Amino acid sequence: MTDATVSESGHRLKPLTPAMLRELSVRSDLRGAGQSLGHYAMIALVGALIWMVSSTWGVLWALPLMMVQGYVVAFLFMAVHETAHKTAFKSRGLNLAVGNLSAFIIGLPYEYYCLFHWDHHRYTQDPDKDPELIVGVKPTSDTQLAIAYSGLLQVAGRLRLMLGHAITGKVVVPWIPEGKRAVIVREARAYVALYALLLALSLWFSSALLLWVWIVPLVIGQFFLRPYLYAEHTGCERTRSAFENTRTTYTAAIVKWFAWNMPYHVEHHAYPSIPFHALPKLNAIVDGEIVHRGRGYIRTTRETWAWFHRQLRAGPIDARR
Repeated sequence: MTDATVSESGHRLKPLTPAMLRELSVRSDLRGAGQSLGHYAMIALVGALIWMVSSTWGVLWALPLMMVQGYVVAFLFMAVHETAHKTAFKSRGLNLAVGNLSAFIIGLPYEYYCLFHWDHHRYTQDPDKDPELIVGVKPTSDTQLAIAYSGLLQVAGRLRLMLGHAITGKVVVPWIPEGKRAVIVREARAYVALYALLLALSLWFSSALLLWVWIVPLVIGQFFLRPYLYAEHTGCERTRSAFENTRTTYTAAIVKWFAWNMPYHVEHHAYPSIPFHALPKLNAIVDGEIVHRGRGYIRTTRETWAWFHRQLRAGPIDARR
């Protein structure tokens, strides 16, 4: 994932000097630990409240808390993403540990995602090579579009793919090199085995703890995560320039925190070696070069929905992720 400075159309980007790039690219175990521990502490706190409320007054009273938990758990995707770049921490071991744990929680095998995401950066917005466009659902009606925005089809698709890898032992998607396919199969089998173990233990102890503090919130959380992800590239140009094929969305500080600063998505795609905690500084440097600028996720979601709707009228479309 290289740091781009010039688009295929010749659009000159505002380059960082080597010294600036080195300064911004410094990785920090302390910053990574603070972000990770804060995110997981929030999950533990809300999870404990869900269990306390549901045990005392019933599950229905805990539904508002499950919505909060859904947002927080679903956005562990950002931890998986940052650790896939190995920029969450200076330590490779910490990147792998937090990445694998977070990936297991959201049902997205870590090694598989690293390879998937590598090709996404290499071929962003290329409909023939960008994995996000290849596997993305392609709605043909308003109803299918609404379902796509729920994120449920995307999650079902990746779980089905993981089960296929685990059961058949075959990996045929083009973004997984031949030499890595055995690793992906072993990973899928390990995930499935651990999920089966947790299910068996829950049944053995007649406990619904994991259902209410993890599984149901994770499903609910897709309704927040998917519109967020659609904002990253939907409606942007299909060029090689990150400043043209990606959107940065300006939003509230709390949203940026839970998203590990990935609303600064143009900045991330232009300079993927720069860790999450330095992206606000990078934004201050390159802000004037950004073409697609979202103004909050409610407004941006309306814009991406409108873009999809226009494509529906025009013919078959590609959906993000």
